[in-house]
Amino acid sequence: MPSVRITPVDPPYPAEIQAEFDKIMRGAPPLLLFRTVARNPRVLQRFLAGGLLDRGSISLRLRELMILRTCALCGAEYEWGVHVAAFGAKASWTSAQIQSTVHGGPADVCWSGHEACVIRLADELHATSGLNDELWQEASAAFAPEQLIELVMLAGLYHAVSFMVNAFGVPHEASAPRFPDVA
Repeated sequence: MPSVRITPVDPPYPAEIQAEFDKIMRGAPPLLLFRTVARNPRVLQRFLAGGLLDRGSISLRLRELMILRTCALCGAEYEWGVHVAAFGAKASWTSAQIQSTVHGGPADVCWSGHEACVIRLADELHATSGLNDELWQEASAAFAPEQLIELVMLAGLYHAVSFMVNAFGVPHEASAPRFPDVA
């Protein structure tokens, strides 16, 4: 990753930026990504308004699997680590699953059928910006249309987040893990 290219804003924050941070962080210090995007308050507001980290049509575990795999494929160690730190316990990841999100694949024995399908979706979307007919049929048998929409949108959204953290050189959060070494 390049060195820091856009320096995160420092406190005290303007009132409108502090209000955005308060909404998303719920009293915790704002993440470096949010402080970096805050250099453009309009983009910060729109970015935070477009999030999908609420209770959606898929489980938290499947949501986080799509995010982790997408970030790993994009080499976005910052965002991958933030999500492992923030949601890893809630998703009940094992060390083998954490390893597999970065260095494994859908055939790894640590994944259920639905989880393997999410990994295949992430991989195919990343590689082709689409889904082949065979994978679409498999995914359509496993997930309802609203779930497929959410999964594809998550992949796209976290490609954009990965572009930001990688292009801007967002510094690593001290509380977030790094990519695991190859086993």
